[in-house]
Amino acid sequence: MFAAIAGSYDLNNRLHSFGIDQAWRRRAVRLAGVKAGDHVLDMACGTGDLTALFARTAASRVVGGDFTPEMLDIARTKQAGIGSGAAKVTYMEADAMALPFADASFDVLSIAFGIRNVASPGVALAEFRRVLRPGGRLIVLEFDRPRNFLVRALNDFYTNQVMPRTATLISRDRSGAYRYLPRSVGTFMRREEMIDGIRAAGFSDVGATPLTFGVAVCYRGIVPGSAPSRG
Repeated sequence: MFAAIAGSYDLNNRLHSFGIDQAWRRRAVRLAGVKAGDHVLDMACGTGDLTALFARTAASRVVGGDFTPEMLDIARTKQAGIGSGAAKVTYMEADAMALPFADASFDVLSIAFGIRNVASPGVALAEFRRVLRPGGRLIVLEFDRPRNFLVRALNDFYTNQVMPRTATLISRDRSGAYRYLPRSVGTFMRREEMIDGIRAAGFSDVGATPLTFGVAVCYRGIVPGSAPSRG
């Protein structure tokens, strides 16, 4: 399904979020608090938009992982546009529930609009905890249903009625991806459940930052313990 929409994925993201999706990603990077020399893993990286933003930070290594080769192909074609940070980036096929990395390999792990597509989010969160070092930061950017009734009603109409039709038309998709996506948001765990899930995976200081009236939320969790010295 994601392979079918890879070619029009960026265009649909920009059009149907009115460009706000990039502001959400920039906020996620700021919340990650990347330090000089950090290693970053961006899971469900898709076409690499968030990966590219991390590459422009002080991180020394940035890995973009995704299970859809067609998405990764597009991310690699965009890599040159990152500029000097391009040399830090590696893209690879990876399953969020079985990460091909050793324990305590990364300082930051992000997943943007991908956790709801994982078969078992709890298993993925446990894997994220495993590969993060003490003091490491987990960043989960995901859609949510706004708390305000009027905003929620408008967002539901747009998400469930307008977006699936126009996005399908633009992408010429026959896989049903843009009918699946709004359903996946509506049936995914609520904000409090997500916070509980992150805590249950072993993260502390878990917080949730609502974005654009609560249309999206950026969650942040910390691995207990002090970050190792890089000296």
